[in-house]
Amino acid sequence: MLKPCVVFDLDGTLADTCHDLLKAANTCFCDLGLGELLSYPSDSKIALQGGRAMLTVGFQRAAWTDLTEVDRQYPLLLEAYAADIASNTKFYPGALAAVAALREEGYAVAICTNKPEGLAVQLIKYLGGTSMFDALIGADTLPVRKPDPAPFWAAVDRAGGDRRRCCLVGDTVTDHTTAINAEVPSILVTFGPAGEDMALLEPDAVLKNFEDLPSLISNLIG
Repeated sequence: MLKPCVVFDLDGTLADTCHDLLKAANTCFCDLGLGELLSYPSDSKIALQGGRAMLTVGFQRAAWTDLTEVDRQYPLLLEAYAADIASNTKFYPGALAAVAALREEGYAVAICTNKPEGLAVQLIKYLGGTSMFDALIGADTLPVRKPDPAPFWAAVDRAGGDRRRCCLVGDTVTDHTTAINAEVPSILVTFGPAGEDMALLEPDAVLKNFEDLPSLISNLIG
């Protein structure tokens, strides 16, 4: 029997990963003799735009004119991140308790992230959350990524979720657009780097504290 399903973004929604992402980018810059060009927490929004965005901004700050270096450095950034993925990363307060509560109430729970699948699996395992999720879809699991709705639906299907009763919990305009494209309700968190800006997107609900999530989910999809 299919279950109602809650699909979570990972970075900035379930876990604060920005510090370690920025550190990986700075490793690339330092190896090129440029020093640390990005700072935590002031550059957290850039971190959640992905590795290439961090590299691009850093090189622009260094007045580096050859931006083809972004493509050369991106695999090195991923290597640096994989080697030290969670020194400063943790689940947001109450995140796993909310996931556990949803599971106890009969919901399927999945992750749909634009982080490469291998890194997402590695991170969740490191943080001790693997058993809490029924499925995980990463940026490279399918040929497309969010905001295309296909990864969202893959997460729902692999989790044993009911496509007629599902929603997306995220923290960026990408997540909001994904929900719109999938024609499902969205909940955007206000404790991520984008903060109160999320309310301006007019999602179906905003989440200020994970303690409130089960009731919000119940109101949206039953």
